[in-house]
Amino acid sequence: MRLLLVEDDAAMQAAMQRSLERRGIQVSTCGDGARALERWRAAVPDAVVLDLSLPNVDGLQVLAQARAEGLDAPVLILTARGTVGDRVLGLNTGADDYMAKPFDLDELEARLRALVRRRGGGNGSGAVEPPSWCGLRVDAASGAVYHLDKPLELAPREAALLRALLGKPGHAVAKERLFDIVFAGDAAVQPEAIEVVAYRLRKKLGATGVQLVTLRGLGYLLQAPA
Repeated sequence: MRLLLVEDDAAMQAAMQRSLERRGIQVSTCGDGARALERWRAAVPDAVVLDLSLPNVDGLQVLAQARAEGLDAPVLILTARGTVGDRVLGLNTGADDYMAKPFDLDELEARLRALVRRRGGGNGSGAVEPPSWCGLRVDAASGAVYHLDKPLELAPREAALLRALLGKPGHAVAKERLFDIVFAGDAAVQPEAIEVVAYRLRKKLGATGVQLVTLRGLGYLLQAPA
Protein backbone atom coordinates (compact mmCIF):
# COMPACT_ATOMS: atom_id res chain seq x y z
CA MET A 1 0.00 0.00 0.00
CA ARG A 2 1.28 3.48 -0.90
CA LEU A 3 0.15 6.01 1.71
CA LEU A 4 0.38 9.79 1.67
CA LEU A 5 0.57 11.02 5.28
CA VAL A 6 -0.21 14.73 5.67
CA GLU A 7 0.62 15.77 9.24
CA ASP A 8 2.27 19.03 10.35
CA ASP A 9 3.46 17.76 13.76
CA ALA A 10 6.98 16.60 12.86
CA ALA A 11 7.37 14.25 15.82
CA MET A 12 4.01 12.56 15.23
CA GLN A 13 4.66 12.39 11.49
CA ALA A 14 8.01 10.64 12.00
CA ALA A 15 6.63 8.23 14.59
CA MET A 16 3.66 7.29 12.40
CA GLN A 17 5.86 6.78 9.37
CA ARG A 18 8.22 4.46 11.25
CA SER A 19 5.38 2.43 12.71
CA LEU A 20 3.42 2.09 9.47
CA GLU A 21 6.49 1.21 7.40
CA ARG A 22 7.30 -1.58 9.86
CA ARG A 23 3.86 -2.93 8.96
CA GLY A 24 4.70 -3.04 5.25
CA ILE A 25 3.08 0.25 4.21
CA GLN A 26 5.06 2.57 1.93
CA VAL A 27 4.66 6.05 3.44
CA SER A 28 5.28 9.42 1.80
CA THR A 29 5.03 12.37 4.20
CA CYS A 30 4.15 16.03 3.97
CA GLY A 31 3.48 18.69 6.59
CA ASP A 32 2.05 21.47 4.45
CA GLY A 33 -1.33 21.75 2.74
CA ALA A 34 -0.08 23.27 -0.51
CA ARG A 35 2.70 20.69 -0.89
CA ALA A 36 0.25 17.90 -0.06
CA LEU A 37 -1.72 18.61 -3.22
CA GLU A 38 1.49 18.62 -5.27
CA ARG A 39 2.52 15.25 -3.81
CA TRP A 40 -0.93 13.80 -4.38
CA ARG A 41 -0.94 14.86 -8.03
CA ALA A 42 2.63 13.70 -8.71
CA ALA A 43 2.39 10.17 -7.29
CA VAL A 44 -1.20 8.98 -6.78
CA PRO A 45 -1.35 7.08 -3.47
CA ASP A 46 -3.57 4.15 -2.54
CA ALA A 47 -4.83 6.12 0.49
CA VAL A 48 -4.33 9.46 2.24
CA VAL A 49 -4.21 10.23 5.95
CA LEU A 50 -5.03 13.92 6.25
CA ASP A 51 -4.75 16.24 9.24
CA LEU A 52 -7.12 19.20 9.21
CA SER A 53 -5.03 21.86 10.97
CA LEU A 54 -2.28 22.45 8.39
CA PRO A 55 -0.16 25.52 7.63
CA ASN A 56 -0.86 27.58 4.47
CA VAL A 57 -3.83 25.50 3.25
CA ASP A 58 -6.33 23.91 5.65
CA GLY A 59 -6.90 20.16 5.39
CA LEU A 60 -10.53 20.59 4.32
CA GLN A 61 -9.41 22.91 1.52
CA VAL A 62 -6.86 20.31 0.42
CA LEU A 63 -9.57 17.65 0.37
CA ALA A 64 -12.08 19.82 -1.48
CA GLN A 65 -9.53 20.79 -4.15
CA ALA A 66 -8.36 17.20 -4.56
CA ARG A 67 -11.91 15.96 -5.10
CA ALA A 68 -12.60 18.83 -7.53
CA GLU A 69 -9.57 17.70 -9.57
CA GLY A 70 -10.78 14.12 -9.63
CA LEU A 71 -8.17 12.78 -7.17
CA ASP A 72 -10.22 9.92 -5.74
CA ALA A 73 -7.83 8.03 -3.41
CA PRO A 74 -9.66 7.18 -0.16
CA VAL A 75 -9.01 9.74 2.58
CA LEU A 76 -8.97 9.14 6.32
CA ILE A 77 -9.07 12.37 8.30
CA LEU A 78 -6.96 12.24 11.46
CA THR A 79 -7.29 15.30 13.67
CA ALA A 80 -7.73 16.70 17.14
CA ARG A 81 -10.85 18.50 15.91
CA GLY A 82 -13.20 15.71 16.89
CA THR A 83 -16.63 17.31 17.27
CA VAL A 84 -19.61 15.88 15.43
CA GLY A 85 -19.76 19.02 13.30
CA ASP A 86 -16.14 18.60 12.21
CA ARG A 87 -16.71 14.95 11.33
CA VAL A 88 -19.83 15.72 9.29
CA LEU A 89 -18.08 18.57 7.47
CA GLY A 90 -15.08 16.38 6.66
CA LEU A 91 -17.22 13.50 5.38
CA ASN A 92 -19.40 15.84 3.33
CA THR A 93 -16.28 17.38 1.78
CA GLY A 94 -15.22 13.98 0.48
CA ALA A 95 -13.48 12.09 3.28
CA ASP A 96 -14.04 8.33 3.50
CA ASP A 97 -13.34 7.87 7.21
CA TYR A 98 -12.50 9.91 10.31
CA MET A 99 -10.41 9.28 13.43
CA ALA A 100 -9.85 11.67 16.31
CA LYS A 101 -6.52 12.08 18.11
CA PRO A 102 -5.33 10.35 20.22
CA PHE A 103 -5.80 7.16 18.21
CA ASP A 104 -4.84 3.49 18.19
CA LEU A 105 -2.33 2.58 15.48
CA ASP A 106 -3.74 -0.93 15.00
CA GLU A 107 -7.19 0.56 14.35
CA LEU A 108 -5.71 3.13 11.96
CA GLU A 109 -3.97 0.41 9.94
CA ALA A 110 -7.12 -1.74 9.87
CA ARG A 111 -9.26 1.15 8.65
CA LEU A 112 -6.75 2.08 5.94
CA ARG A 113 -6.58 -1.48 4.62
CA ALA A 114 -10.38 -1.67 4.65
CA LEU A 115 -10.61 1.58 2.65
CA VAL A 116 -8.14 0.31 0.06
CA ARG A 117 -9.94 -3.03 -0.24
CA ARG A 118 -13.25 -1.27 -0.83
CA ARG A 119 -11.63 0.74 -3.63
CA GLY A 120 -10.40 -2.43 -5.32
CA GLY A 121 -6.84 -2.27 -4.02
CA GLY A 122 -6.96 -5.72 -2.40
CA ASN A 123 -5.82 -9.05 -3.82
CA GLY A 124 -9.14 -10.82 -3.39
CA SER A 125 -8.14 -12.49 -0.14
CA GLY A 126 -8.96 -9.55 2.11
CA ALA A 127 -5.33 -8.39 2.39
CA VAL A 128 -3.21 -5.94 0.41
CA GLU A 129 -0.33 -7.71 -1.30
CA PRO A 130 3.05 -6.31 -0.13
CA PRO A 131 5.81 -5.63 -2.68
CA SER A 132 7.75 -8.64 -3.97
CA TRP A 133 10.23 -8.87 -6.85
CA CYS A 134 13.16 -11.07 -7.92
CA GLY A 135 13.03 -13.09 -4.73
CA LEU A 136 12.73 -10.00 -2.51
CA ARG A 137 9.58 -9.84 -0.42
CA VAL A 138 8.24 -7.42 2.18
CA ASP A 139 6.49 -8.96 5.18
CA ALA A 140 3.18 -7.13 5.55
CA ALA A 141 3.05 -7.52 9.33
CA SER A 142 6.57 -6.47 10.30
CA GLY A 143 7.85 -4.55 7.27
CA ALA A 144 10.96 -6.77 7.22
CA VAL A 145 12.43 -7.64 3.82
CA TYR A 146 13.20 -11.24 2.88
CA HIS A 147 15.20 -12.76 0.04
CA LEU A 148 14.06 -16.29 -0.83
CA ASP A 149 12.41 -16.49 2.61
CA LYS A 150 15.62 -15.52 4.43
CA PRO A 151 15.44 -12.16 6.26
CA LEU A 152 17.91 -9.51 5.14
CA GLU A 153 19.84 -7.89 7.99
CA LEU A 154 19.01 -4.26 7.28
CA ALA A 155 19.07 -1.14 9.42
CA PRO A 156 15.65 0.61 9.62
CA ARG A 157 16.60 3.28 7.07
CA GLU A 158 18.07 0.71 4.70
CA ALA A 159 14.84 -1.29 4.93
CA ALA A 160 12.76 1.85 4.33
CA LEU A 161 14.80 2.66 1.22
CA LEU A 162 14.49 -0.87 -0.13
CA ARG A 163 10.72 -0.95 0.49
CA ALA A 164 10.35 2.34 -1.38
CA LEU A 165 12.34 1.03 -4.36
CA LEU A 166 10.41 -2.25 -4.38
CA GLY A 167 7.28 -0.21 -4.99
CA LYS A 168 8.66 0.64 -8.47
CA PRO A 169 11.26 -2.00 -9.39
CA GLY A 170 13.12 -1.27 -12.59
CA HIS A 171 12.03 2.39 -12.51
CA ALA A 172 13.96 5.36 -11.18
CA VAL A 173 12.76 6.95 -7.96
CA ALA A 174 13.92 10.52 -7.30
CA LYS A 175 16.46 11.03 -4.53
CA GLU A 176 14.31 13.79 -3.05
CA ARG A 177 11.32 11.46 -2.71
CA LEU A 178 13.47 8.71 -1.23
CA PHE A 179 14.96 11.19 1.24
CA ASP A 180 11.46 12.15 2.41
CA ILE A 181 10.50 8.50 2.85
CA VAL A 182 13.69 7.43 4.63
CA PHE A 183 14.28 10.48 6.82
CA ALA A 184 10.68 11.76 7.16
CA GLY A 185 11.77 15.27 6.18
CA ASP A 186 14.11 15.57 9.20
CA ALA A 187 15.51 19.11 8.86
CA ALA A 188 18.62 18.14 10.83
CA VAL A 189 19.71 15.65 8.14
CA GLN A 190 21.43 16.79 4.95
CA PRO A 191 20.01 15.55 1.61
CA GLU A 192 23.31 13.81 0.84
CA ALA A 193 22.61 11.37 3.68
CA ILE A 194 20.45 9.30 1.33
CA GLU A 195 23.64 8.44 -0.59
CA VAL A 196 25.14 6.87 2.53
CA VAL A 197 22.05 4.73 3.09
CA ALA A 198 22.05 3.71 -0.58
CA TYR A 199 25.74 2.75 -0.41
CA ARG A 200 25.15 0.50 2.60
CA LEU A 201 22.06 -1.06 1.07
CA ARG A 202 23.89 -1.74 -2.20
CA LYS A 203 26.52 -3.78 -0.33
CA LYS A 204 23.88 -5.80 1.53
CA LEU A 205 22.03 -6.60 -1.70
CA GLY A 206 25.18 -8.08 -3.23
CA ALA A 207 24.36 -11.70 -2.38
CA THR A 208 20.84 -11.40 -3.85
CA GLY A 209 22.04 -10.49 -7.34
CA VAL A 210 19.71 -7.48 -7.36
CA GLN A 211 21.58 -4.26 -8.13
CA LEU A 212 20.91 -0.81 -6.72
CA VAL A 213 21.75 1.50 -9.60
CA THR A 214 22.44 5.24 -9.34
CA LEU A 215 21.11 7.36 -12.21
CA ARG A 216 22.72 10.78 -12.08
CA GLY A 217 20.13 13.51 -11.97
CA LEU A 218 17.27 11.02 -11.69
CA GLY A 219 17.69 8.95 -8.53
CA TYR A 220 17.97 5.22 -7.84
CA LEU A 221 16.43 2.06 -9.23
CA LEU A 222 16.52 -1.67 -8.59
CA GLN A 223 17.86 -3.76 -11.46
CA ALA A 224 17.12 -7.46 -11.84
CA PRO A 225 19.99 -9.97 -11.76
CA ALA A 226 21.66 -10.48 -15.13
